[in-house]
Amino acid sequence: MKELENLKEKILKEYPRFGLQDKFCFECGPHVSCFNECCSDVNIFLTPYDVLRMRKALNLDSTTFLSKYTIVPIEKSQKLPVPLMKMDDSERKQCHFVDNEKGCTIYGDRPWPCRIYPVGSASPGETEVTQEQFYFLMEEEHCKGHEYSTEWTIEEWLKDQGTEPYAEFGELFKRVTLNPGFAAGKDLAPQQIDMYWTALYDLDKFRRFIFESSFLKRFEVDDDELDRIKNDDEELLRFGFKWILFSLFGEKRIKVKPEAEKWIKGKDVKPTGKND
Repeated sequence: MKELENLKEKILKEYPRFGLQDKFCFECGPHVSCFNECCSDVNIFLTPYDVLRMRKALNLDSTTFLSKYTIVPIEKSQKLPVPLMKMDDSERKQCHFVDNEKGCTIYGDRPWPCRIYPVGSASPGETEVTQEQFYFLMEEEHCKGHEYSTEWTIEEWLKDQGTEPYAEFGELFKRVTLNPGFAAGKDLAPQQIDMYWTALYDLDKFRRFIFESSFLKRFEVDDDELDRIKNDDEELLRFGFKWILFSLFGEKRIKVKPEAEKWIKGKDVKPTGKND
């Protein structure tokens, strides 16, 4: 994690900054000699939307996917758990979803870091040196894609790689991870961290929490939204972000039923899924 933070700081301070209309040259595919090299021995941190897309592509429930394909590095400086994609047990430490001849077997649902590569992005609030969003290029020694002449603008590349829904959920994610409460020194209790993990990553468990506990007796959710979050994982994740901003940071995004207000005060709501 420390190495990643050092790399991030170096990128933000030293790498040339690109705007949407700036151009670069790049190709990737089986015709490039380094094909699949970037899929081994690499740290790929997953956003909630990454997990949603990947586990649906694999037809797995969220709890099984997280257990089988991710690990969660723990450091004292880390305020929130972030899953890291687990590599296989081979000497190359290769991604589980790579076929050596065909490449990524879940390509249409590949996570954000793989999708946007070799472009990277930085947004306001990530560090003190970042005042506005910008893009940069990762030009790693093993990657030969930069030697080809196919030209892209940053905007063309982002559109071609299908980043639009990832960008939407990425902005929602930043409202949590870059919340001013953390800048003010806020620390989360273990049950709050568990709630964060459940509402944003373990969506099947979160859905059970909503529909199988006393949640709906205590919080108002209109029928249309309730139907959407019952049947649509993306709508459930949107609701999860609202719930976390309400339950962890006190933002008034969820309405408490009058008869439950006294109970809610001073309570930490745990995602057990039981009828408490």
